[in-house]
Amino acid sequence: MEKQITCFIEAGNSNNIRQTVKDLQTTDCVADIFIVGPEAPEDLTLNEIAGWIQQPSMQTTGAIKAMAERCKTPYALIYTKNLPLQTGSFALHRMLQVADDTSAGILYADHYRIKNGVTMPHPVIDYQEGSLRDDFDFGSLLLINTKAMQSAAEAMTNTYQFAALYDLRLRISQHHALVRLPEFLYTEMETDVRLSGEKMFDYVDPKNRAVQIEMEDACTEHLKVIGGWLAPLFKDVDFDSESFHNEASVIIPVRNRIKTIEDAIKSVLNQKTDFHFNLIVVDNHSTDGTTELLSSYAKKDERLIHVIPDRHDLGIGGCWNAGVFHPLCGKFAIQLDSDDLYINDLVVDTIVKSFYEQKCAMVVGSYQMVNFKLEEIPPGIIDHREWTPDNGRNNALRINGLGAPRAFYTPILRKIKVPNTSYGEDYALGLRISRDYQIGRLYEPLYLCRRWDENSDASLDIGNLNGHNLYKDRIRTIELKARIAKNNQTR
Repeated sequence: MEKQITCFIEAGNSNNIRQTVKDLQTTDCVADIFIVGPEAPEDLTLNEIAGWIQQPSMQTTGAIKAMAERCKTPYALIYTKNLPLQTGSFALHRMLQVADDTSAGILYADHYRIKNGVTMPHPVIDYQEGSLRDDFDFGSLLLINTKAMQSAAEAMTNTYQFAALYDLRLRISQHHALVRLPEFLYTEMETDVRLSGEKMFDYVDPKNRAVQIEMEDACTEHLKVIGGWLAPLFKDVDFDSESFHNEASVIIPVRNRIKTIEDAIKSVLNQKTDFHFNLIVVDNHSTDGTTELLSSYAKKDERLIHVIPDRHDLGIGGCWNAGVFHPLCGKFAIQLDSDDLYINDLVVDTIVKSFYEQKCAMVVGSYQMVNFKLEEIPPGIIDHREWTPDNGRNNALRINGLGAPRAFYTPILRKIKVPNTSYGEDYALGLRISRDYQIGRLYEPLYLCRRWDENSDASLDIGNLNGHNLYKDRIRTIELKARIAKNNQTR
């Protein structure tokens, strides 16, 4: 068979390199194998590896350009881990076949992962136009059309130390399809054994800030190329468009949170303001005593509005709509989850003042991660300082969330409405509102966010994790198309 693939492997332990090289050399479609790293291990001889590309890592622009130059075959195979790779029977042949049949710019596949000594299936999800997040899970094995890679590498103008692979796939996606093959074609080692609820905050970790700056730059450039970037021009917000008896309402959707809802209620009713506010708790047919507790509080304090929807098909977003459209909802609707509580008695006042000071349609705060006992846990304060007034709404298409607590100018929220889901509805709102309006930010922690076993995203299996990611990617796709259309209308 004609040798159609040049392989590029991330450097690492010599024994791991040997095992991966040996696995790849058994396939008759592989021409050359190159290792990419800062320096070749002394115990590796040149006859054990086809070549060495001296670069800090595959994530650098220099590495991408060097790989594009060295590749003389129709396809490049990039393996991004430095642990032993085991390809399946005729796996590379199958990838070549499908890449040819689909004219894919990048082909990736489902695979197996060995985690804590156990081999488990690891399906991935289909790439779509809005799959702009830099942590999209392709797996560690990418088959890339060489001409597409060379064209993308030639167009690279920025020099990245961390974002070059991300830059590469964005550029390739501008002209070629990124195709998922739903077949388990190889086995990789899983080195990050943290729970999903821990991994999800990596992008706001201060030690990763340099990485995030590069990722934002790459995404911003991509959005400008495809017409999805929005200039920092925003609609004005008229805070006198409607009259409200209450200046603010805190809205808590709840179902079966008898362990935590009382703390949440007290943290709201203890707020100090010089304006009228209330608390609307939308009780989604609880069965654990939550309903009775809420009824007793509502009898003692008229500020607590206990709502039990007539419908039984509401997610968190649908419960939010029930609260927002309640006749006693205030001018500003402020979020609090039933697991959490405000950090002090000035939160509602601080948020409302921020609307007027920042002239925005939505305010996003910061929070502190705690355990069930309210003791701080890593990563501590989540403040989303990657947000900037000029480019925040563009960068929002790359990251996985905008932060919390969230608050909204009620007339605008009533116009847009909340998606009736129980995951990602807040992210969808942030994207939609930021398309037209400025989002205000508060960087001091406003509430304590409990992480415990009953949190919805504390520890997700791969099926649920993929479902969440697929939904957020779809939301990004919808928003991206709308922003492109918005730009086209203004030309």
